[in-house]
Amino acid sequence: MKKLMPLVLSLLIGLVACTSKPKDSLSKEEFYTCSMHPQVMQHQPGNCPICHMQLVLAKGTSSAPNEIMLNDEQIRLGNIKTDTVRKGMIGDEIVLTATLNTDEAKVNSISARIMGRVDHLYFKNLGDYVPKGAHLYDLYSEELNNAKQEFIAVVEKQQTLDHSIIDFNRLVQSAKTKLLLWGMSEAQVAELEKTKKASALTSFFSQVSGYITELPISEGQYVSEGTTLMKLADLSTLWAEAQVYASQLSEVDQKGFASVRVSDFPGKEWRGKISFANPEIAPDSRLNLLRIEVPNANALLRPGMSAYVAIKNKSMKTFTLPNDAVLRDEKSNSVWVSTGKNRFKMKMVETGLETGDRIEIKSGIEDGEIVVISGAYLLQSEFIFKKGANTMEGMDMGGHQH
Repeated sequence: MKKLMPLVLSLLIGLVACTSKPKDSLSKEEFYTCSMHPQVMQHQPGNCPICHMQLVLAKGTSSAPNEIMLNDEQIRLGNIKTDTVRKGMIGDEIVLTATLNTDEAKVNSISARIMGRVDHLYFKNLGDYVPKGAHLYDLYSEELNNAKQEFIAVVEKQQTLDHSIIDFNRLVQSAKTKLLLWGMSEAQVAELEKTKKASALTSFFSQVSGYITELPISEGQYVSEGTTLMKLADLSTLWAEAQVYASQLSEVDQKGFASVRVSDFPGKEWRGKISFANPEIAPDSRLNLLRIEVPNANALLRPGMSAYVAIKNKSMKTFTLPNDAVLRDEKSNSVWVSTGKNRFKMKMVETGLETGDRIEIKSGIEDGEIVVISGAYLLQSEFIFKKGANTMEGMDMGGHQH
């Protein structure tokens, strides 16, 4: 019996030793890391191999595929800040960059009525203002000169053979109509009838006023019937054309008004009506064309000027976050929310209207959730470093904006 006692005591000591947890043993989610270099992770205390600071005990990542846990030092160094989301009003206005362009509905094209040579141009520069009735150009045309001579001949016969069986009135009217169709005015035809002298050159005058926006011809050039000689634009109204994201367009009152500010005229503002929103979205950029009619009675504004368009939005109650809180790429939009002390979870969201430095969240988060508003990019980098980029591929993309 005395011989068995030491053996039993030895076994009891060994059993107690096996069931006791050493002070240095770690749970599966604990490790030692460096405050300055969080990529350093090891299962025993010591110093950082990079900066030689003493390692600190930290909790590891959560078992959830889209969650991560950091220590206090990592949160401090990453400047990770959170805020509780509540529904608030978003509306105010959106400001878009725009370009002033010619109102295409007020552009007149002046074309040649008959074939000939442009002998002289009286306006030769783009941007020149052409008043209504101004002398535009002189044309030499064999065909038109022959028609003038025919008209003179018929008029003379009418005067000498007025009582003949031939209806000269009808012939005169037919010859006159031809001259009018080829661009001569009533006054020019009346003068030709009176003097019976036909000039080799025929003068043409503008029927409208406007600024020259196109001038594709030059003196001495031969033109055919229908050739565009110049284009005149009435600049009393211009178009301010801006590009707007499809998500923003839904909040714009497309029958409302907008304020137009031009950098060349600081302090001045023009109020214009929204006249057109292109229903066709550019597939690559998701942009729409928005057009505002800008009154320009004093002709201060010119096509090509840069402008800013401020549009009042429809006010609505919605979630908004700072732009930096939302991580965006080609496939998804996401935010990080707090799920406990130093624990964060990634959630996919659908975004909407952007105003200033804030963005609307249409779906993906709930009222009262605590969202990371600063340090989201660093948090995502740490997540990818610890769990790998492939972890994100299997996540729910339900909040992605289509």
